[in-house]
Amino acid sequence: MEYVVGVVDAGSFTRAAALLHVTQPSLAQGIARLEAELGVQLFHRLGRRVVLTPAGEAFVEPGRHLLRDAAVVRAVVDAVSGLAAGSLDLVALPTLAVDPLAPIIGAFRRAHPAVTVRVREPESADAVVARVRDGRAEVGLAEGPVVDPDVVSAPLLEQELVLLLPPGDDRRRLRIGDLVDVPLVATPLGTSTRRVLSEAFTSAGIALRIAVETEQREALVPLVLAGAGVALVPVALARTAARQGAQIARVEPTLRRQIAIIVRAGPLSPAARRFQELALSLAPSLASRYGRDDRGRERGESPVAAQDLGTIG
Repeated sequence: MEYVVGVVDAGSFTRAAALLHVTQPSLAQGIARLEAELGVQLFHRLGRRVVLTPAGEAFVEPGRHLLRDAAVVRAVVDAVSGLAAGSLDLVALPTLAVDPLAPIIGAFRRAHPAVTVRVREPESADAVVARVRDGRAEVGLAEGPVVDPDVVSAPLLEQELVLLLPPGDDRRRLRIGDLVDVPLVATPLGTSTRRVLSEAFTSAGIALRIAVETEQREALVPLVLAGAGVALVPVALARTAARQGAQIARVEPTLRRQIAIIVRAGPLSPAARRFQELALSLAPSLASRYGRDDRGRERGESPVAAQDLGTIG
């Protein structure tokens, strides 16, 4: 079963064998034995390419669930020794992988240094939920709220999005209406920040015009620094870019997104359960990094700390 899922993820027998640390003949023989036991062919062999048969497509998702359940069983046994081994598969939106995910992983690894953490970054919140649902990951971070009977989500924090401006642009606040003639640099449709931007323009009754669209989120800051336009980004990324010379402007009305932690509805491995508990316990301190607390929320203040705007934007 692991061999079949490995071939699907890797795209070929050769790459799957390398990733699974087995020989290619062993991999092929193992899959052939499984096919003989099931009485169906799972793959069409097309030269060096392999394509799932209809039976193979039906096999993959429950196969992932069974593999994840087997991993949970092993992890529960390992938990007796206090998370002394094992691995944890995480999935997060790319804009969340650095912040807030990285600090949570750091705290988790300090507490459980023997556990290997693997992180994947799909492009959309739906893809994050899908990976948790089908067992490719145990824990996910995405925009919330999440409504799906096969997963459980909990709010982690609220994240403000601000405008990143090229060096020399000294504007501190911009209303959505002010952006009509401003060149915008954005990620494609379906991404979280693009959705927030589109909804803000729709609410303001103005058309959204994108000057530069890029799938490479790491290109947003260089594009803004080069003067290609203005980008909507999370506060943490804006602060990092400001150290390179970019300017920060608040948006009026303030644009925010809710971040949720997502797990599969069902038994979790001890590592996943501990990661979930740790993330939720760290939520208040993570939120304070954005300058946001209960008093600030009551006053309606922006999560961007005043000193940040005074010195870097």
